[in-house]
Parts: sequence; structure tokens; C-alpha cells
Amino acid sequence: MRIYNTLTKRKEEFVPITPGEVKMYVCGPTVYNLIHIGNARPMIVFDTVRRYFEHRGYRVNYVSNFTDVDDKIIKKAIEEGVDADVISERYIAECKKDMEALNVRPATVHPQATQEICGMLDMIQELIDSGHAYAAEDGTVYYRVRSFRDYGKLSHKNLDDLEGGKRSLLVSGEDQKEDPLDFVLWKPKKEGEPYWESPWCNGRPGWHIECSVMSKKYLGDEIDIHAGGEDLIFPHHENEIAQSEAANGKPFARYWMHNAFLNIDNRKMSKSAGNFFTVRDIISKYDPQVLRFFMLSAHYRSPLNFSAELMEAAKNGLERILTAVSNLNFLISKADGSQELTEEEKKLLEEAAAYTARFDEAMDDDFNTADAISAIFELVKFINTNTNGESSGVYLAALHEQIRELADVCGLIVDQKEEMLDADIEKMIEERQAARKAKDFARADAIRNELLEKGIVLEDTREGVKWKRV
Repeated sequence: MRIYNTLTKRKEEFVPITPGEVKMYVCGPTVYNLIHIGNARPMIVFDTVRRYFEHRGYRVNYVSNFTDVDDKIIKKAIEEGVDADVISERYIAECKKDMEALNVRPATVHPQATQEICGMLDMIQELIDSGHAYAAEDGTVYYRVRSFRDYGKLSHKNLDDLEGGKRSLLVSGEDQKEDPLDFVLWKPKKEGEPYWESPWCNGRPGWHIECSVMSKKYLGDEIDIHAGGEDLIFPHHENEIAQSEAANGKPFARYWMHNAFLNIDNRKMSKSAGNFFTVRDIISKYDPQVLRFFMLSAHYRSPLNFSAELMEAAKNGLERILTAVSNLNFLISKADGSQELTEEEKKLLEEAAAYTARFDEAMDDDFNTADAISAIFELVKFINTNTNGESSGVYLAALHEQIRELADVCGLIVDQKEEMLDADIEKMIEERQAARKAKDFARADAIRNELLEKGIVLEDTREGVKWKRV
């Protein structure tokens, strides 16, 4: 398995710190509003990475945080006249609803910044004691960037050419910095803001220290993979490295993975720019699985442009897979379970195994979901061509398990939950069959139309009548 490492700017063979285990940290959202589909891309991408590791037999400790203290959260709380934790808890709950809808599995741990303040105070004190940080007169604590020799190694920026990052937390007293590049670890409280006591002042943490502390607590001093959107490379992830490696005396993460932006009209999607759709906006128009399928249709390091046309293409592509599985399920329901594989079916299953090999080959190459999905489509074509009412139950079940497993790695739910027909609709289907048998085709067509109005589509096949909801 090879992963593109932002740190080295090349693909590298994945070698875990502990054989058979993966320690993975993914930066989560700041919870002040509903998440937009740009936020959803890393959630879906790295959930899929996690699923593939597990598919390959690894045990994955997957940590993804919620930033629940931030200027935007406080601003919204003031606007609504409530405490900041009311806002953060509300949108953590809403984020989890959206994640569930997108079939993003809960992390092993979802730490929240406000619950890890003690760890932040400890790490900040360690950095002060070792000379990597200092407290200004007003109690603001800064990280001394030039004390860390390797600063800039992730973003590949020259230290002398750097300017403060766009998301550095600026506070009053910036003129107290020893160097313009120094960034905030702790800052004094303002009127009406939440705060915690510290040896330096009553205040709250800077943004960057949160992830260093939470990663250390739940995964250890050194981890296998740190991931997030490419906008986090600088300054956030660069600052995390400086903090963690100065405090722990070890390399922070072996592999750094970053997904590219999701764009609208070829511009980065962002709340601040006002060009965004929330997940709720999109899943009110499309099945959430379509959005997930769309996100995986391109390699995670490639920019992805959002459009209605591409969503329709994703919808049609997903429908091809779901239809193949639905047909398989129908054939399985009609097959004799006691049948054994024929010699021909054994050969066909050997041929089908090649599609799983192609899927794994694509995912082993830096998690190329676009090529992996192409392998699933090839398997769909094979299934459609090589199954019928004469196929044995064990052969059909083997193909079903194969496509289900590959789809599950992508987080796609292919066995759609079918609602039971109520007694009235069952009776109508039976009546239509009786009308057809009596050659009363006008009545049979009338019943078909009535069922269509109820959202039930009938399909007459050689194996019998099939139905589905629309």
C-alpha cells in the first residue's frame, strides 16, 4: 500500500508504527453552523481510507475532533443570546446527523476541545519550560517559531519568507511578540467570552494547540497518519508539528494526507466566501448515498467541481450498482439454496475475483477511489452478463457478497431496505396477476397505474413480477 505523503511530496510504502494497527487523526469541523459539502469531503474520504485499512485487516484507532470553542461560535452565541456551549452542542448533534446520513462511521473517539483544557495547559507549560514558548505581559502565550529548527517542513515554506497564517488567532497585544511569526497558544479572555483559569491569565486556548493535545492523549506521541483538508497544511498542521515535536521529542506523524478542495464554479467552497451548499441542502434533493458516491468519483487529491450535472451522473452511476444488486437479491430469493456450484460457475467466480484484485490495486495506490469504482462497475457488468434464473443459490450469494464487500469499503449501502407492502397493495398486485391470467389487460394496466401513483413500479420478468419504490 502506497500513500502520498505531503511531508515528503511523494508516494511512500505504508509501514505502520505497530504491525497490524493504524493510529489516525483527522481534523474535524468547527461547530458553529450546519456543515457544508466542502466539510463533508474529508469526512467521506478519510472514512473510506479507514474502511479500506480495515478491509485489509488492520485495527484502526480513528480520532476526529470537534473544535467547540472559537470566535465564530462565540459570535453566534452572542447573536442568539445564549452560552457558547449551547451553540457547539447543537451543531455537534447536527453534524453527527449529517455524518450518519452520509454513512460516515463515528470515530473511535470524538474529543471536544473544551473537555481537554487541562492537557493543553500542561503542554503549554512544557513548551514554556523548554524555551519553545513564552508569556507576554498580558498573559498571552506565544510559540517561539524560530526555536523549532524544522518549522516549514510540511508546507515546504522558507521560514524567512513566511507571513502569519490566515487562521492564526490574532489578539490584542500582538506587538508583544518577539517575532511576527510567533503564534498564539493561550490568549486572554474578552468580556462575555467563555474562559478557563491558567497560570498566565484567565482565557482560552489558541486553535492549533487543541489537536496536538488531543492526538497525544488518544493516540500517543507519534501517530501513523494525520489528515485533513489541504487548507490546513499551513498554518494549522505546520504549527501542530512544531508544538508536538517540541513537546514530545519525537516525529509527530509518519504520513500526512490532505484532500483537495471542493469547488463551485471553479472556486473553493467556503462559508466565508458565501458560495456553499450545506449537506442538508443537497440531501433534500438527492439520496445521501449519491453525494457520497459523487465525492469518491474523483481521487481525493484532485480538486472536485460540484454541479447538478455531475450529481445526476453520480445518481445514474450509483443506480447501476444498486440495480445489479437488486437483481441479484431477486434471483437469490428464487434460487434453490441446496444447489451446488457447477464447474462453469466455479470458473466464473475465479474470473470475478479479478475485479476485487483490481479494486484493491487501485486502493493500494494512494486510495484511488475513482479507479476502484471503475472496478466495481466492471463487476456489475460481469454480474449482469453471467447470472440468470438458472444460476445456483451459492453462486449468486458469492457474487452478492463480493460486490457488497467492495461497496462497503466505499461506504455505499447496496442492500436497500425495502418497505413491506401493506395489505392493500399486496392485494392489488395479486388482482393484477389474476387480470393478466384472464386476459383482462385493461384492468391489469389500470392496476399498474394505480400502483405507480402509490410509488410502486412493477417489472414483469421471466422469473416473475418484481417491484420497487420510487
